[in-house]
Amino acid sequence: MFGANSILDIGRSGLFAAQAAISVTGENIANVSTEGYSRRTVRFDEAYNIDFMPGQVGTGVWAGEIQRHFDQYVETQYYDQATMRDRWDTLYTQLQGAESLFNESQGYGLSSSLSSFFDKWENMTERPEDSGSRTQVIESAQTLVSTLHQADSDLVLMQQKADTAITQDVANVNALLKQIADLNQQIKIHNVPGSNNANQLLDQRGMLVRDLAHYMDINYIDKGDDNITITTKAGQTLLDNSQYFSISYDNAQSTKALMAESNFDGDVYFQGSDNLEYTLEVVSSTGAMVSNTGAAAQFRVSVDGGNTWLKNADGTDKYYYARGEDNMVDVGNIKVWFGQTTDSSTAPTTAFTQGDRFTIVPKKALYWNQNTSTKENITPITSLTGVDDANRLTGGTLAGLFNFRDDYVGKYRENLDAIAESLTWELNRRHSQGVGLDKLTDVQGTYSVVDDTRALASGSSGLVFGSKLTSGSANIYIYSTSTGLLVSGAALDFSGTLAGQQNFDPATTTINDVRDAINRTFAGSLTATVVNHKLSISASSGYNFAFGTDTTGLVAALGLNTFFDGSNSRDLQVNTKITTNQDNLCAGQVNGAGEANQGDATIAKAIADLRTTNVDITTVRNGTRSQSVVKYYDSLVATVGADTATVKFSYEYKKTLAGDLNDRQQSISGVNLDEEMAALIKYQHAYTAAAKLITTADQMLQTLLSLKS
Repeated sequence: MFGANSILDIGRSGLFAAQAAISVTGENIANVSTEGYSRRTVRFDEAYNIDFMPGQVGTGVWAGEIQRHFDQYVETQYYDQATMRDRWDTLYTQLQGAESLFNESQGYGLSSSLSSFFDKWENMTERPEDSGSRTQVIESAQTLVSTLHQADSDLVLMQQKADTAITQDVANVNALLKQIADLNQQIKIHNVPGSNNANQLLDQRGMLVRDLAHYMDINYIDKGDDNITITTKAGQTLLDNSQYFSISYDNAQSTKALMAESNFDGDVYFQGSDNLEYTLEVVSSTGAMVSNTGAAAQFRVSVDGGNTWLKNADGTDKYYYARGEDNMVDVGNIKVWFGQTTDSSTAPTTAFTQGDRFTIVPKKALYWNQNTSTKENITPITSLTGVDDANRLTGGTLAGLFNFRDDYVGKYRENLDAIAESLTWELNRRHSQGVGLDKLTDVQGTYSVVDDTRALASGSSGLVFGSKLTSGSANIYIYSTSTGLLVSGAALDFSGTLAGQQNFDPATTTINDVRDAINRTFAGSLTATVVNHKLSISASSGYNFAFGTDTTGLVAALGLNTFFDGSNSRDLQVNTKITTNQDNLCAGQVNGAGEANQGDATIAKAIADLRTTNVDITTVRNGTRSQSVVKYYDSLVATVGADTATVKFSYEYKKTLAGDLNDRQQSISGVNLDEEMAALIKYQHAYTAAAKLITTADQMLQTLLSLKS
């Protein structure tokens, strides 16, 4: 056993082992710059020993395994930090573009337009009958409207670009899941732990998993025996070894989650689009049904997944009635109704159960598809207190894009709409009670209802400013066209239509009632009609008229004698009755004696004072805030800047954490050329020594053979 042949075998094993080590070292050196490559080394095992005198004799060395240096624990931690880094990175990049839209430092923008608009009204208080002053007011209003339109248009464009990026990211995620599943099959075939490690395939899978974490937050679960499972942080399975589940980016839709004991046979339906997601929860006791009368089931609404509920002004939960399609209810920025599952226009025949929930997603959203018939909404959603919903996506570029589209740009657009709505209502409220240089002979309402027989303040009336109406009186004054003198003046009398009700009551009065009240109160002087669900008033021959004090808001809500049309940053415009005849611009008012004082500038002053007057500005997200329109916009600009700064901090923080973990992984799996060169010299010497051992054994054999001869 101590013969030359055994020495020859030992030398040969050493030669092969050193050769394997040199080959692996060379591969490390060659792949020093290859992304995703993990350093590899050869594990040497002593060959078996043989019992012999004077003791066990070794038989050499084996190259037992080519090991891949990789720490999955560190890598899993890296996924967690990198996915959040990429979320904040995406969001920060996008927000920088949004921030530039609200940059007022150059002296132009909405702030400047608002300032100029109120300046022109202020100027008109000094010269209310001056044509130049009136022209300047109209032109500044058109500039303001154009600026609002452009701001909203730019934000919409950003949302559309985010939509395009989301679509591409979803496609990339599905492609990655398929690639990882295919690799898992190959690894299962080629990988024999301890003897034949599929290191290259494992490296490829590691890179793909990193890429997946770039798009969305994941859990990586190693179940052993080459089996891995990847889920979202919320728990939806994305991949289970060689089986994967796709995600999809689908159009607006609604779902229901009924109580176990519920027999409700209907569905929720909606009109409109929004960046918010609405959760409806039935609060009525068992037995309440869908009805188009007062006795209907009631529900409350959340826009943050049920964490908080929309409130009334007094802080109590706001309740809505469950109506059918003919009486659909305004909820936030959409219209909602209930119908049968197979027919949206027919009311369900069974009752709700308290706790029944319905979710409306009036936007394109992200879904996890368990199979062709079952999917789950995983669109990121943030509570109104700023906390991510852990049951949804929270990381990666997808979360960043959805946050940008819905939570940030969606919020900014909602604030712009609130500015447009508040400005429109407050200015129209004042302007509608004023008089221009010419009294009116006819006026057409610009705001319509959906049903002429519904109470104007009901949630299903369709009147844009119906919720602003209050009980009180609205005055109209009639004048002779020949003398200009007052003929009559009175508040509208509703008692003829609504028994016992002389003043206006928004909870019961319809647009038809308003028409009848005008025709009754001013019979022979004015004729009111309802055409296409809008109110029109015409003076009889020899008469003209003017609107006086209106404590109800009725005249403004119906769009009579108003300055603006529309109600948001997309449809707002100056009333064409004013742009085509500036004499209809109201600066004065009817005084206590019923005289139309076109030049007293009372209305112009009231409108100019809106610059500093606190008014109610309402959004779905933030409720109602009392603030001037100018200061509200200034706070929006500040919010955009603060949002960008906060997101930047989060990005840099997560970038640092992810970088540290990547460095830790690289210290384990990265190739160090100095170390590899040292190893190469060591294995080269080992190879030379093994070769020398073989030469020595050969010489020993030659010596033995020479003795025999």
